[in-house]
Amino acid sequence: MEKKIRRLRRARKTRAKIAELVVARLSVHRTNSHVYAQVIDPSGAVVLASASTAEKEMRGQVKNGGNIAAATLIGQRIAEKAKAAGIDRVAFDRSGFAYHGRIKALADAAREHGLQF
Repeated sequence: MEKKIRRLRRARKTRAKIAELVVARLSVHRTNSHVYAQVIDPSGAVVLASASTAEKEMRGQVKNGGNIAAATLIGQRIAEKAKAAGIDRVAFDRSGFAYHGRIKALADAAREHGLQF
């Protein structure tokens, strides 16, 4: 449990900084099996766009939802959904996870497809 508590503590610090920016945030969560991404409005009350490897459409496209290829697809999909919702600038909330591997792949794919952060 100690590891999870440390991650959540890092996440809390990051979210406090993002709240000062008053901009939509791209929140990312990963598990061993899936990758989840949400664009949340500045107040933190409304999810404006979401994408995950657990969605029915994505399960057909990816063999394994817990790898870098799947995270890249989710980054592309969340960028497209955010652009459709009229959002082009976000703050990246990695939820306390280290910025490498799947988290980095998702962020890079979202940047390539038009999100700015």
